[in-house]
Amino acid sequence: MRSRFSAFAVNLPDYLLETWHPSTRPTELDLDSDVRWYRLDIESRERGGMLDNGGLVTFTAWFRSTDGPGSLHETSRFAREGGAWRYVDGIVDTRR
Repeated sequence: MRSRFSAFAVNLPDYLLETWHPSTRPTELDLDSDVRWYRLDIESRERGGMLDNGGLVTFTAWFRSTDGPGSLHETSRFAREGGAWRYVDGIVDTRR
């Protein structure tokens, strides 16, 4: 999770695609260069330990853009594949 946030922060779409689960991975990823991600707060984690094959991470990511500051709150689902964790999908909380 933290490495994917860092990839958003430093604009590394290839890394994001590499760490995306093949079942949900887009063919390409165009990141918005006007958005600067600067803070990640991990709020909870379910499963995702050494012996698990899946896990959930709930987080808030903070950003600044030409429209001003903002945040994204999401619960992300991850799956372990070939020993590596892959992002499967997420549910964005739009109520915040």
